[in-house]
Amino acid sequence: MESSNRENKYLRAKDRVEEIKKFYSNLISYTVFISFLAFINYFTNEWSYPWFLWAAFGWGIGLFFQALKVFQFNLLFGKNWEQRKIEQFMKEEESQKKWE
Repeated sequence: MESSNRENKYLRAKDRVEEIKKFYSNLISYTVFISFLAFINYFTNEWSYPWFLWAAFGWGIGLFFQALKVFQFNLLFGKNWEQRKIEQFMKEEESQKKWE
């Protein structure tokens, strides 16, 4: 029982590390690509209309929500809400099986 619990913790930690790696990869891509668009924008019209900001804003919103998810910041449910609910439902199911 304890080894499976340890294995589950390891798998959850591994998944979390993968999510963090994906976030930082996306952040680097965002920085490089938006910088490239800003460079093109500057040399085409010298900031008379900074159109690259539309792309930066749109992609930035997605990156912001990914960061909230990856770093487990949730305004509605709080920290570790999902894990607590899963454990609660598992306990309820176990107690129901005892009475059957």
